[in-house]
Amino acid sequence: MLRARARIDLGAIERNCRRLDAAAGDAALCAVVKGDGYGHGAVPAARAALAGGATWLAVATANEASALREAGIDARLVDLGALSPDELDVALQADADVVAWTSGLLDAVAARGGGRVHIKLDTGMGRLGTRDPAEATALARRAVDDPALTLAGLLTHFATADDLGDGFLDEQLARFVDWATPLKRDRPNLVLHAANSAATLREPRAHFDLVRCGVAIYGLDPFGRDPAEQDLEPAMTLTSYVAAVKGVQPGESAGYGRRFVAEEPATLATVPIGYADGVRRGLTNNADILIGGRRRPLAGTVSMDNVTALVDDDVSELDEVVLIGEQDGERVLAEEWAARLGTINYEVTCGISARVPREYGPDDGLEA
Repeated sequence: MLRARARIDLGAIERNCRRLDAAAGDAALCAVVKGDGYGHGAVPAARAALAGGATWLAVATANEASALREAGIDARLVDLGALSPDELDVALQADADVVAWTSGLLDAVAARGGGRVHIKLDTGMGRLGTRDPAEATALARRAVDDPALTLAGLLTHFATADDLGDGFLDEQLARFVDWATPLKRDRPNLVLHAANSAATLREPRAHFDLVRCGVAIYGLDPFGRDPAEQDLEPAMTLTSYVAAVKGVQPGESAGYGRRFVAEEPATLATVPIGYADGVRRGLTNNADILIGGRRRPLAGTVSMDNVTALVDDDVSELDEVVLIGEQDGERVLAEEWAARLGTINYEVTCGISARVPREYGPDDGLEA
């Protein structure tokens, strides 16, 4: 029995991709597998996504691109992130499309023998990309005119697509359409892409030629509520086991700082998983775990290697504990952790550390 493990349902990732591919209509599906597949494992997640209908993959670093190629994955790949000169070498050697927003970036790609580039317009995200549509157009034309470069696409990124009550997506969309439409008219083969998971599900006008879905392919709700509302299946189940069960009397405590002190006779279960595994200290006295299909509240400080929970006499040593996932019809979602921590669901899954082994299944003919 492992002290902690994350079980990844590759079949769920495949089915989520089929759902998103259908939602995208005529647009192709790009599965975003950066951040080690949002904590799920980039290579097995990529294979499952491709089996589910994705035809592109996206990463954020050169080493992520290289790792996919080393694993034998040959799908079209785009690196969405900023790249230093050394990283640009690695990305181009991995046959990844790269994103550019300055003439210096185009010069750097050309100086390395060329490659496929996508020009990025910053329509309101405020990070990478040029804010100036005229500059973006000039860069696109430069890429067309330079025989070392292939202008593959035009893109932007939405800042508030996951906020259903916010209209800023419409403003960004209008800016992108105004800029990209003339270029697309002149070069119909250009791939226009803007939609993340949330925009894919809420706004068909943002689909263009390609949608870039990350969080949703892992069965996480891009709107931070419940994946079932979007017909998505969470792919990760985080488990541990009961290592010890002991009684506590009034006045006795558990954990650093005595942040749990018993007010009446009670029973505590110690579970050997903690913040070094990704169970954040912010969940101290602020989360439930599942044992025997029932919710059991954490009691006391989350430590590096252990948590304690209030239980009843029906709990025994070696019982399975589900921290994220489903057990006997009861669920604890990553969205619940996120709400308790004041963060987002995919920070939760990205935060499950490498100390927690990933196990892949079911056996759907996909190699992990």
